[in-house]
Amino acid sequence: QVQLAESGGGLVQAGGSLRLSCAASGRTFYNMGWFRQAPGKEREFVAAIKWTGRSTDAADSMKGRFTISRDNTKNTVYLQMNSLKPEDTAVYYCAGDRTHFQRITTRRDDYDDWGQGTQVTVSS
Repeated sequence: QVQLAESGGGLVQAGGSLRLSCAASGRTFYNMGWFRQAPGKEREFVAAIKWTGRSTDAADSMKGRFTISRDNTKNTVYLQMNSLKPEDTAVYYCAGDRTHFQRITTRRDDYDDWGQGTQVTVSS
């Protein structure tokens, strides 16, 4: 049984930074991603990282501002968010992909395991 637990969300002013963490238990070496969901919107891809940590991808609107990384010794994936904007306000979820080991995927439906989410609020 895989469990994912996010932390690090909170309230921050526009232009500020936050670092989210996702601790995984039960399974560690698989591709993982971050998604977010704002009120009234669909859950969207943010970033993903291969189980080796050597390959990453991010949504175009977040490239240059958000960085995904992982520490497999701690079974933890991180999302460093800089230059935050009010439109980044959302619940952020981490997710695990049990199937695609050779490549990372941006599709929400490809992810099998989900955390409970952590709220990020960016004030203007």
